[in-house]
Amino acid sequence: MTMQRVSAPWWRGGAPVGPGRTGPEMAAWRLWAVLAALRAGWCLLPQAGYLHPDEFFQSPEVMAGDILNLQVYYPWEFHSSSPCRTVVFPLMTSGVTYWVVKSLQQLDICSSCINSYTLLVSPRLLFTIFSFVLDYSVYQLAPSWEADPWKALVLLAGSYVTLVFYTRTFTNTLEGLLFALLLVLVSSNKSDSSSLKPTSSPLIGIVTTAGFFNRPTFLAFALMPLLYWAGLNVDSQKSIKTIINPLLKLITCACFTAVVFITADTLYFTSVGLDNFYSIKKSSLFDVIAQLNHKMVVTPLNFLSYNLNPHNLAQHGSHPRVTHFTVNGIMLFGILHILAIGAGFKMLKKYIYQLMRVKSYYRGSPRVFVHSEGNPKLLLFYFVPLAFLSLFSHQEPRFLIPLILPLVLFNTSQNRAMKWKPVIIIFNVLGALVFGWLHQGGLIPCLFHLEHLMHSPGSSNHTRHYTLLFAHTYMPPRSLLNIKKRDTNIEVIDMAGSEEETLCQTVGQQAKNFTCNDCHFFVIIPGTVRATITKCGVLLKNETLIFPHLSMEDPPQISFLFSENWRSQLGLYILQLGRDHQSP
Repeated sequence: MTMQRVSAPWWRGGAPVGPGRTGPEMAAWRLWAVLAALRAGWCLLPQAGYLHPDEFFQSPEVMAGDILNLQVYYPWEFHSSSPCRTVVFPLMTSGVTYWVVKSLQQLDICSSCINSYTLLVSPRLLFTIFSFVLDYSVYQLAPSWEADPWKALVLLAGSYVTLVFYTRTFTNTLEGLLFALLLVLVSSNKSDSSSLKPTSSPLIGIVTTAGFFNRPTFLAFALMPLLYWAGLNVDSQKSIKTIINPLLKLITCACFTAVVFITADTLYFTSVGLDNFYSIKKSSLFDVIAQLNHKMVVTPLNFLSYNLNPHNLAQHGSHPRVTHFTVNGIMLFGILHILAIGAGFKMLKKYIYQLMRVKSYYRGSPRVFVHSEGNPKLLLFYFVPLAFLSLFSHQEPRFLIPLILPLVLFNTSQNRAMKWKPVIIIFNVLGALVFGWLHQGGLIPCLFHLEHLMHSPGSSNHTRHYTLLFAHTYMPPRSLLNIKKRDTNIEVIDMAGSEEETLCQTVGQQAKNFTCNDCHFFVIIPGTVRATITKCGVLLKNETLIFPHLSMEDPPQISFLFSENWRSQLGLYILQLGRDHQSP
């Protein structure tokens, strides 16, 4: 592979891209700046779309309960009986932002810092800032892979995956950022003098281990970069000692990082919560060691043990093994995924033909891998993780978002994506609108509205009891309601996708349980199934429509979308039920 000299970026003293530059590069820089501002601005707006419950229940919801002492729903992965998620990354992300917000309020710098907006936006804003690691990585890697840096940056920043998924608090988002850092580290090992950088091996060990503890599936993404790094290591050294030294540094740092994660997780899960976790600081070293020996928690092993059981995966949904290739890749990346598949088949056909013609040329396969052209390696960085993830029956689109980086680099090399520019623009605009605005888009504004209602001055003057029943929506993150654990006057009921009979039975029972004049009962339900509440025969006191809200589990009928009541089909209703006449 021919490596191009990488010019220093403008923030390191390289040639600046600014008013002094003109032409296509300047236009691309301006477009990237607009898209970067859109990414940050839409985060602050905030985005109303609700992608998946995991964006809340794998980090912000847990930390809101631990740090802010709010009523939350702890997912099973964070129960001490089944710890499958490391607490380190939630603490470093949502935990830090909530601690800052809490400190500002305690110092009277901001009297009402803790509210539904800050609870939602502060962790997202941190992830949005982190998302620019992708931009940095693309800028650093593009010249090495024969791609134009600024065209690659525009393609990355304009993708709805970057705008929507990389501004959300998913573990998959962190997985993508760590994958990007790993690619930068292994690619920077090759310098003009063909010698390894001395600091790369320890950092590679740290990033790989951190990625493994964040999501064990990170090993699927790290496999090819690590093999690439190993190939460069063997090629650039002349003795066994100089080959082994970087490997030993990598393993040492990986082991140390693992110890840090295991210690933190063990202390957290055996202490059952942050209150006891922080009290450990006052304990002696012997007490801490005794606690570690009592029950060592290795969350990735628990994660693998659970997910390698087909019965467990079936509970979360089973999909055909080709779903990632045929559906999810296209849903996330559109034409870019299709172009990669086409190029992959062409290259595979070429290599098979060459293999049949000159078999001896391929006997030294590791060296062929290292010295082959850049694009085949980028395809391996893309398709090898895709293939490993396809071995599991549970396949969700967000599992593939780390692959955006090699895909962008591949499609901007040799200007593959340029002739598809109109298709790419339309695809990403639609994707951003559907997933960033429409999809379950009424639930977050609904929680904002209810939080404001329950914490209004009139409500705080005297005690009121609220019952909030959610039906046919994604799981509502209780933390956004800003309810203290000591507050027992607010009850949240999640009916998920209950059948009509079960829903009416619960609604009717709750309506009969009014025991005070200041009891308020709200039902939150999509417009597509609103008629169900009418059939329940309860008294409707008030209703509020929040627009838009698209439920793919209860999609609107096409014919209704062209009627006068089309907004109700794309809305979420907050129904306040009146007191049952039979109640005393």
